[in-house]
Amino acid sequence: MEKTAYSYARIGKIAYPIFLTLLVQNLIQVIDTAFLGHVGEVELGASAIAGIYYIAVFTIAFGFSTGAQILIGRRNGEKNFNKIGEIVCCGIVFLWLVALCIFAFTRLFSEPILVKMLHSKNVLIASLDYLNWRIWGLFFATVNVMFRAFFVGITRTKVLTLNAIVMALTNIFFDYALIFGQWGFPEMGIGGAALASVISEAVSTIFFLIYTFCAVDLKKYGFTGIVPNNFKVIRNMLNVSFSLMIQQFLSLTTWLYFFFVIERMGETTLAISNIIRSFYMIIGIPVFALSATASTLVSNTIGAGKQAEVIALIWKIVRITFTISMFFALLLFFFPQWILQIYTTDAALIKESIPSLYVILLVLLVLSVGNVFFQSVSGTGNTRSALAIEITTLVLYVCWMWFVAIYLKASLAVCWTTEFIYAFFIGLLSYVYFKRGKWQGKKI
Repeated sequence: MEKTAYSYARIGKIAYPIFLTLLVQNLIQVIDTAFLGHVGEVELGASAIAGIYYIAVFTIAFGFSTGAQILIGRRNGEKNFNKIGEIVCCGIVFLWLVALCIFAFTRLFSEPILVKMLHSKNVLIASLDYLNWRIWGLFFATVNVMFRAFFVGITRTKVLTLNAIVMALTNIFFDYALIFGQWGFPEMGIGGAALASVISEAVSTIFFLIYTFCAVDLKKYGFTGIVPNNFKVIRNMLNVSFSLMIQQFLSLTTWLYFFFVIERMGETTLAISNIIRSFYMIIGIPVFALSATASTLVSNTIGAGKQAEVIALIWKIVRITFTISMFFALLLFFFPQWILQIYTTDAALIKESIPSLYVILLVLLVLSVGNVFFQSVSGTGNTRSALAIEITTLVLYVCWMWFVAIYLKASLAVCWTTEFIYAFFIGLLSYVYFKRGKWQGKKI
């Protein structure tokens, strides 16, 4: 195996700020879930449905920014720094238009869609209360993902750490103030959790703008004298990112369907699933951070003309990811109540959550390998192949979900094995992609 140019220390240095950023992004959902767990089961379950609904539409923008990140990484590797600023600014303009369309669609059609999909009237009312506030965050989140793509793409990720801290503190303050009506703020319940998330995203946008203007060489990266509506640049980003946008949207809408199926099993089961979802996202952060690192480093490595080092680089990141995941899996296998008590003090709810939690720990180990390979596929610039892999895996995912949840009417823990199906096949098909070797020489 050839020696890669990236040492373990260098990979960790790049991944660590991404880890913190993802930690804060997911902490927003975790903090919401933790606070709402002390409000009631209905609010806890509704935040899962509405939260995933929001994330599903948001991933359209996130998929676009991932494509932009790949382009930025490639230009950075080629040392064409002056081409980067135009990518960022054109991306922001395009995503604002996308956000406007998504916002209008959600305001017009979210209620009739949820009315048809949800069985519990209480969950429906709470979900709409959350979503009607939360959807405003799209206008800030779309800007934030482009700044994240910029800083990750040029491997200058320390700023993400600072942004993560500011965003987390803002969210905690307003969550407590608006959910429970503290310090003179109105008591808004689940709506307060959504509004707190929007405020934290707005603060994040302000932070990125100030930092960029004060600490980034605007001339070097081509932020001066650009035309932010250059359709050629936008078209180039869409060529790379369109498949990613579809891929991300399909992945999250499939997960949303999973929760619609779970909702039919009862409000308590839905509440447990939200706890497991939140737990899954937190322990999976090292996997997602290192997978994002793999994508941008693969793109940079190919841009630098070092295709021969790509496979060695991927395996190096896999070893790091699997080791970290194994540590967390073993720790939480023996002390599951340690984290579950964050969400609820209900002993029965904690006990019922443990079997599903054990399933997720096994999924984590498989995902630690599979997701690194899958995100590396996108890093090669061949996003159509990534989309094909995603669609194939999701078909298998939905078939298994139907079999265990609807046909067998199995327990909640067995239903969560659908995540194992996803993690295994996404990794297997991505590994086959790299073994075939057709990714080399891909131009973007």
